[in-house]
Amino acid sequence: MNKNPRPNPSAQSFPLAMASEGESVRIIMIHGGRKIQERLLSMGINIEDEIEVVQRQKKGAVLISKEGNRYALGGGMAQKIQVITE
Repeated sequence: MNKNPRPNPSAQSFPLAMASEGESVRIIMIHGGRKIQERLLSMGINIEDEIEVVQRQKKGAVLISKEGNRYALGGGMAQKIQVITE
């Protein structure tokens, strides 16, 4: 598997809250301060991680999966995570 650490410059990024259910995406940026970054890091979620959107709600809340583990993120947090499709 090719693990290119740089995102594809031609790929269009968008907030995680806008990803579709079943879509695999890569995190490329986290907007926000230290608090949100520390919270995500404590869950094991980092920039360059590949995640899958398991479920999405209308207000932006998402249930994601990473390496078999599931995490629920609120809409505000999901809006601050920029992703690209893989």
